[in-house]
Amino acid sequence: MSDTEAQLKPPAPGAGSRENAGNYDTILKIPVTVQVVLGSTSMPVASLMKLGRGAVISLDQRVGEPVNVVVNGRVVARGEVVVVDEDNSRFGVSLTEIVTSSSAEDSA
Repeated sequence: MSDTEAQLKPPAPGAGSRENAGNYDTILKIPVTVQVVLGSTSMPVASLMKLGRGAVISLDQRVGEPVNVVVNGRVVARGEVVVVDEDNSRFGVSLTEIVTSSSAEDSA
């Protein structure tokens, strides 16, 4: 096993190695980009240039359909949009499905 492989593996249960635990903690602190995709559309640049404040862009998903949760470009889950704050100013996603690599490839 190479040094890199050893650093990327989580510590074995009961291993008690502070060095392995430190490496694992370091990996857990790596930032990732998380996106919630509400839908998409395609339009010519001319139409895009005509958009102004208050314009509505129709997306390919319907209200109530699950949204994709994407981490570093890969779909990892699906969920539904929920209101987080009582004043309706913040939204979140309630996860309904964790996507396996095979089901992500099927939906792509």
